[in-house]
Amino acid sequence: MTDPQLADLLAHVREHSPFYRDLYAGLPDDVADLSALPLIDHTAYWGAHGIEQSELLTGPHQDGIVFKTGGTTGAPRVSVYTRDEWSAMARRFADGLPAAGVRAGDRAANLFYAGELYSSFVFTLNAFQEAPVPLVQLPIGGAAPLDLTIETLRDFRATVISAPPTSLCRLARQVADTVGTLPEVRLALFAGEAFYGDQLELMATAFPNARVRSIGYASVDAGILAGPVADEPDTRVHEVFGPDKVIELLDPESGEPITEEGRPGRVVATDLVRRLMPVIRYPVGDIAEWVDYPRRRFRLLGRSEEGARVGVVTVYLEDLRAMAARADREGAVGDLQVVLRHREAKDELLLRLAGSARSADFERSADFERELLAVLDEARPMFGAEVRKGNIHPLAFEWVGPDGLDVNPRTGKLIRLVDRRAH
Repeated sequence: MTDPQLADLLAHVREHSPFYRDLYAGLPDDVADLSALPLIDHTAYWGAHGIEQSELLTGPHQDGIVFKTGGTTGAPRVSVYTRDEWSAMARRFADGLPAAGVRAGDRAANLFYAGELYSSFVFTLNAFQEAPVPLVQLPIGGAAPLDLTIETLRDFRATVISAPPTSLCRLARQVADTVGTLPEVRLALFAGEAFYGDQLELMATAFPNARVRSIGYASVDAGILAGPVADEPDTRVHEVFGPDKVIELLDPESGEPITEEGRPGRVVATDLVRRLMPVIRYPVGDIAEWVDYPRRRFRLLGRSEEGARVGVVTVYLEDLRAMAARADREGAVGDLQVVLRHREAKDELLLRLAGSARSADFERSADFERELLAVLDEARPMFGAEVRKGNIHPLAFEWVGPDGLDVNPRTGKLIRLVDRRAH
């Protein structure tokens, strides 16, 4: 891709961002081809960006908003936006609301998480505010007691509810167990996770007249990426917010750009207008396939190896490996693999552990499990909180022999993250 807008962005980041200046040091001054640029390495990217000092930013952050995107308690990942960037994102995302099913006169309940530097509630509120059709907002939030939420939905005759799938399912169970159904809800919008068949069945029991639709595809670090496609029955299909947002699908092994339909690839994002904290060829952490390349429509297939998304919680693989190393005081673990599963309408994170030569004693592995659970609770407390709420399963363990970890059948390389969830 050769683009004057990209050329201008690259000149800007090379002049003002020490991180990008070093990253592109070996490239020609006039490079303006996206495929000629290296992919962002997550560890280097976030290592260059701290709360008090950043080699990544192109200038001081003096006007705008701050969000925490994940990471452990000791090393949070913080994304920053200028006021203009955030406003433009909300307006662009709002353009996709009619395709998601929002209509004039809707009464839309926002049940996403708020506070503690979370972005979902605030961004959804801003997007609803910029909706191209008139609607009434009900800013309930995800922390409200379920009985209060149900009462508010009934009192104000909500027609739209929006939340992560785990929160929607938790609400659906409570509705079914108390008032039975809420038939006036005709649209349930979700983001942040995939929706699975057993969850759709649960939603139908509580909201019999509601369609379940994606509100759009975005992440705090990469920003907005794509919107829903009107009348598309597959909620995994989205259309890129072009021309300012660029999505590449790259072969997981070779890195080759994919343009043919039906071939899975890593999702890599570039934002051509975000300048304070630039995002250029950033691996988002998902696998997708093109369903209509000329119109830049793709289907999300699951997670790649950057991070494990369990319900609304993201656990980055490098963080998880660091936690495991900290917990493995006796040298019990030779290697590990992260497996994502879905059962009983909830996600589950399983650690598949290959024992080391010294790990024949099962008691030693049990000690590791107890220690890792304690380390995880300290470093990523949101995981334990979601378990206690009943939104996700507790961390599970599976001990295997040296040949028990899944590898790529072509290259023999260890697959660090295996997504076993059926969409």
